Amino acid sequence: MLAPIWIGQEERMRLNTYGAARMGRYLLLALGLVAAGCGDGNNPTSPSGTGPLVFTAELFAGNEVPLVTNFESVAHGAVDITMNVTRDASNNITAATARFDIQLAGLAPNTTFVGAHIHPGVAGVAGPVIVSTTLSSGTPQIVQSGAATWVFENINVPVATAQAMIANPSAFYFNVHSFSNPSGVARGQLQQAR
Repeated sequence: MLAPIWIGQEERMRLNTYGAARMGRYLLLALGLVAAGCGDGNNPTSPSGTGPLVFTAELFAGNEVPLVTNFESVAHGAVDITMNVTRDASNNITAATARFDIQLAGLAPNTTFVGAHIHPGVAGVAGPVIVSTTLSSGTPQIVQSGAATWVFENINVPVATAQAMIANPSAFYFNVHSFSNPSGVARGQLQQAR
C-alpha cells in the first residue's frame, strides 16, 4: 500500500494552477473539434450543398486493363473532374453535370484519341462507360506534339452515378482511349479532392 503524500499550501496552489491550465487547453480543444464538426455549409451532405465536388485521378498506361505494351506505354497524365450537383430540400441529388480538365504527356507525335470516360470498376477491373465526354471516334483529337490538354464542360452525369461516385469514388476510374489502344491508354482511380 502506498503511503499518503502530504504537500504544503504553496505546492497545492501550483498543482491547481497547472491543472486549471491543462483543463483550459482540453476545453479549447473540445470547442475547436465541435466547431470543426459544424462545417462551413459546403459539405456535400448538407441540404444546401450544391457543389462543386472535385474528383481527381493520376493517369498511367500501367493502370490499364489490358496493360498497354506498345509505344504508348509511357503515357501519363491527370484529370480533375468538377461535378456540380443540384439537391432538393431533402438533400437528394436531382441533377449533376461535370467539367473535365485533362492533361496528358509522354505521347508519340500524331497520337489519335478516340475517347475519354468514367467507368465503374476498382483497380485492375475494366468496366463499361457510364459518363462520356464529347471525345469519341466520331470526334477524335489528334495530338501533334507529345502532350495534350483538353477541357470538356457541361457533361451530364446520371443522378445514380453521381450518388455512387460521392459514396465511393475509388470504385470508379477515368481513362482515355487512343486509336492504337482502344481499350484505354492511360487510367486512374478517382479520389474526391473536395
